[in-house]
Amino acid sequence: MITFNNEWDIVLKGEFDKPYYQTLRSFLVEEYSHHTVYPNMYDIFNSLKLTSYTDVKAVILGQDPYHGEGQAHGLSFSVKRGVAIPPSLMNIYKELHNDLGCTIPSHGFLEKWAKQGVLLLNNVLTVRANQPNSHKGCGWEIFTDRVISLLNNREKPIVFILWGANAKAKESLITAPHHLVLKAAHPSPLSAYNGFWDCKHFSQTNKFLRMTGQTPIDWQIDDTPERLPDFLV
Repeated sequence: MITFNNEWDIVLKGEFDKPYYQTLRSFLVEEYSHHTVYPNMYDIFNSLKLTSYTDVKAVILGQDPYHGEGQAHGLSFSVKRGVAIPPSLMNIYKELHNDLGCTIPSHGFLEKWAKQGVLLLNNVLTVRANQPNSHKGCGWEIFTDRVISLLNNREKPIVFILWGANAKAKESLITAPHHLVLKAAHPSPLSAYNGFWDCKHFSQTNKFLRMTGQTPIDWQIDDTPERLPDFLV
């Protein structure tokens, strides 16, 4: 049974009983049993677990999880501490530096954003090792369409940040005029030159949040070492 321990449990009630998800679940059981799949099955829904429905201020929509060992952990563009910063995330950091002056940290762990209301959601939530887009078209898009549609129905304004063609495909689901949609090229080194640089989406997001009476996001990722549990100190 899938639980988020927040409002998504209520908002998504019944979603996992639908035929498409039952088919997707059977596919995932087979994939995790016979192949290396990322992220760990217990991390698939981390984005929704960390950012509750009513807490969402902004959505950064990724494509599918990183397909290298130890990278994906359920948050779009994020990697755990100790893992090399992927090129796309490094470009995000560079744009953030140019936009707001934030210093570039030594790690790519974006949980701080998620805990402030940035839903770091991928369009597809799983992937085979070393095979990007390998789970595309297997049912995840139906699920993430539903998540975006539910957020679109919310009265409290949200910023939807869509980088790249896969993310922009969700724009048709965002119909409520009180939300803000920001679009740019994907931050990958292969496409960032085509409109990602100087998009200033971080400052635009905070400007919109202030205009709608919400607390802006502190985009600076701390570079301090991860705190050890008390029993290890």
